[in-house]
Amino acid sequence: MWIDVSEGHQAWPLVSVVVPTRHRPVLLRRAVRGVVGQDYPGPIECLVVFDRSKPAMPSVKTSGDRDVRILTNERAPGLGGTRNTGAMAARGEFLAFCDDDDEWLEKKLRLQMDALRANQFAAVATCGIYFCYGRHATPRLPPKRRITFKDFLRSRHVEVHPSTLVVRRRTFLEDIGPMDESMAPNYCEDYEWLLRASRWSKLIAVREPLVRVNRHSDSWTMMQETGRWQTVIDALTYLIGKYPEFQDEPQGLARICGQIAFAYAALGQRIQSRQWITKCLSLNPLDVRGYLAVLVNLGLIRGETAIRMAHLLGRGII
Repeated sequence: MWIDVSEGHQAWPLVSVVVPTRHRPVLLRRAVRGVVGQDYPGPIECLVVFDRSKPAMPSVKTSGDRDVRILTNERAPGLGGTRNTGAMAARGEFLAFCDDDDEWLEKKLRLQMDALRANQFAAVATCGIYFCYGRHATPRLPPKRRITFKDFLRSRHVEVHPSTLVVRRRTFLEDIGPMDESMAPNYCEDYEWLLRASRWSKLIAVREPLVRVNRHSDSWTMMQETGRWQTVIDALTYLIGKYPEFQDEPQGLARICGQIAFAYAALGQRIQSRQWITKCLSLNPLDVRGYLAVLVNLGLIRGETAIRMAHLLGRGII
């Protein structure tokens, strides 16, 4: 909590920033520089958690109230276990997250901590992003200052990226609960956690782009790795089963059905894709993902090509 130390002044609490990483030392160094370079007046510890890779301290200069520690993920492999490892080892009252290929802008943490202090109802703070792909940087802002469970059922709101999140550590571990490590790794863990978090409390958003979210050929979110399309299918079908509330939100359910249809089409499993396309468009005849799945299913465009085109427009499909 913030403690009054004198009239008109307050102490700023320690924030622990978890940076999951795997085999990307150059990008990691840039991410850590952004964390320790914040203009936040309080102390920051940066926990770099290596997932299935040899740990090595990034060569980044730090000041007296900026500390960098390295850890190894010994929980479930992937982003869920890696983030949880850092959260459980953290010393700060607050937790924040930054993926190793993303960059915080200098005022990010200070503005979010100000927002949490001014909005005691909120358990989690987020902010806007620059969606970066190649030379293109598209600003994306949260839809409103207070984001609800219903909002996340209707839309993923990709601008509420894990690299934007700040939350009390106790809230993360005890009230909302940590990342769900039983999900297929490295896909949708953050969305599932946001559904849980927003069901527990509204999120407060700083409606400025304060994080550069980078998409590139080496990104964990690109679907070019073997088995990645099946991971999408497994994770999203798990999500529908875990949250029956989607049945009351046809727009949100159609979006997920369209993503599953797209993944099946990219795998070349045309019958399964057609089944999910039918579900998607029966729920929402205007859902773009359903029609993209049709194009991929017919062989008119490759799944990876469609994703690259969407990234150039600052959008996502999967």
